[in-house]
Amino acid sequence: MISLRKLAVAASVSLSAIAAALPASAHAADEAAAAKDGPELGTFGFDESGMDRSTKPGDNFYIFANGEWLKKTEIPADKSNYGMFTKLDDLSKERVKGLLDAAARDPKSKMGVAYAAYLDEAAIEKKGLAPIQPVLKQIRAVRTHKQFEALLPKLARKSVGALFGGFVGQDDKNPDAYIFQIFQGGTGLPDRDMYLVDNPKFEEIRTAYKAYLAGMLTHAGEKNAVARANAIFETEKKIAEVQWTREDSSDATKVYNKMSLAELDQLAPQIRMSAMLKQVSPRIAEVLVGQPSAIAGTAKIFAETDIGVFKDQMLVGALASYSGTLPKAVDDTVFAFYGTTLAGTPQQQARWKRGIDHVEGALTDEIGKAYAAKYFPPETKAAANELVRNVVAAMGRRIDGLDWMQPATKVKAKQKLANFTTKIGYPDKWHDYAKLKIVKGDAFGNAMRANEFGFADNISKLGQPIRRWEWGMLPQTINAYANFSMNEIVFPAAILQPPFFDPKADPAINYGGIGAVIGHEISHHFDDQGSKYDQNGRLSDWWTDADVAAFKKSSEALIKQYDAYEIFPGASVKGEFTLGENIGDLAGLTVAYEAYKASLGGKPAPVIDGFTGDQRFFLGWAQVWRRNYREANLRNRLITDPHSPSEQRVWVVRNLDKWYEAFQPKQGEKLYLAPGERVRIW
Repeated sequence: MISLRKLAVAASVSLSAIAAALPASAHAADEAAAAKDGPELGTFGFDESGMDRSTKPGDNFYIFANGEWLKKTEIPADKSNYGMFTKLDDLSKERVKGLLDAAARDPKSKMGVAYAAYLDEAAIEKKGLAPIQPVLKQIRAVRTHKQFEALLPKLARKSVGALFGGFVGQDDKNPDAYIFQIFQGGTGLPDRDMYLVDNPKFEEIRTAYKAYLAGMLTHAGEKNAVARANAIFETEKKIAEVQWTREDSSDATKVYNKMSLAELDQLAPQIRMSAMLKQVSPRIAEVLVGQPSAIAGTAKIFAETDIGVFKDQMLVGALASYSGTLPKAVDDTVFAFYGTTLAGTPQQQARWKRGIDHVEGALTDEIGKAYAAKYFPPETKAAANELVRNVVAAMGRRIDGLDWMQPATKVKAKQKLANFTTKIGYPDKWHDYAKLKIVKGDAFGNAMRANEFGFADNISKLGQPIRRWEWGMLPQTINAYANFSMNEIVFPAAILQPPFFDPKADPAINYGGIGAVIGHEISHHFDDQGSKYDQNGRLSDWWTDADVAAFKKSSEALIKQYDAYEIFPGASVKGEFTLGENIGDLAGLTVAYEAYKASLGGKPAPVIDGFTGDQRFFLGWAQVWRRNYREANLRNRLITDPHSPSEQRVWVVRNLDKWYEAFQPKQGEKLYLAPGERVRIW
């Protein structure tokens, strides 16, 4: 699950639902699930064969619940990790493949034409770099910094960026209006620490990155590639030095810096920002600047650096942005670094799987609409809605019972909860792609036109009403999110499947799975960042000083708890960086438990297979986090992912008194916390 403060939603097209035959493998899985009278997993919705009963719950509840599954489950060669999310994502891809295979036989289907073009590797190889040469020629023609500035807005429309990032999103302090937003950029590695921190692992990444840059310049036909790659790296290292940390960049208050274009020019006088933005849209009169000092520092570095370095950086960026529709040698180079070096994935996904990603990016809602029509029955939506209502009601009761929140703040918190919009399954309205041109056999051109279409659609929001119907995820996405400015929680259709949700499973499993996910997303609106947004989605200070102090005290305890989890020697979970998600897990599980107990209507839960209802609830939570990681992927996540690793997410149970009552962990066992050490927020 993710918490989205702002959504830059890609444009997509609507199309009436397509009735399509699934591949035999997907048919078999669907038919087997439909034929089973009981839950899909085990006898009550939990896969007991995956447990390691030799491990005490109090020593490692994650291993107790999942140990055998972890031992027996291999990570597929085309994946950096594998677990419940990826298992369901594979199912989604099989289903979407069936839709696209059928659509590819229809010459009038845009998604079918786009998919077929992407799969035609022979045609892509035959064209070589010819399709992207006009872009490369534009870059090579630059002679001065001024010319480079003029080129930036033109290539941004094609998703070829440099120096900074930007998009149109809601104004956090005026959520009924859109505003253009700028954030730091200019680096190719995922995090500033990879440039700046001195350790062997990062040094390996830096060496591989320089080789990657040299390889991409060579593909572009450039000479002296090694020296030029080193120059790119050294410049990016300077930019990394002025960039904000992820912790600061995640702070909604710190990144809210509204400026007029004149003020922006004063901030970064070395580069004509206002002139560039006016090329993007004449409607841009003011902007939100995410990291002002980083923008100013990057502009200064730009002015002091030979323009050839930035041209080379953009040549690499252009090839990387379109690598999937360029010759295999280019695509393989990109994957070798970003897929293998950074994520540890040995093998790239099959072409058809990448084709799905390609078409979903270009024609998002065309596929989403077809998927929702075929794979999300009304009865599933109704059951999910009921569960959501129960969890929201439980959150309201938790707010009423808080001893640290002031009475006046509780009133406002309940108002915020009452104003929630819950989106289940799929959008009520779909994007229209009538003006997007998709051409048979033109994979590169389709990708570029889709990028330009999406850019234009995003910019067109300026001065227009807020698109409250718009989603940030596809129906077939295995995820969920909270959007603070919209005051909404969103659950795509595909996550409403086992092990997260199964209408035939014991309710304890569903509440421990999807119920905790729902509680997690609800709680994001009251976490360290979500609590800064009021009942109307406006960034404002509505908590009292006493509320903030009490919340901060509990948060600090949670930060210390997660800081202590060392995953590799010298590499630990970042408690502050992951705080919002850890609060979400703690609150989500707490609220879901209360909702589960309320759903029993005062009756005791039955004992099933020797497990009490409370035990099944916590097992349901543990099961959804079954996941094996490749080391490189897990190391990268510790730096870039605001979520804790799956094992540590399960360990949040050590803060809940009800878990202790259910499994009776003893003092001295590794997860045991004395009552006074347990973090209690909600």
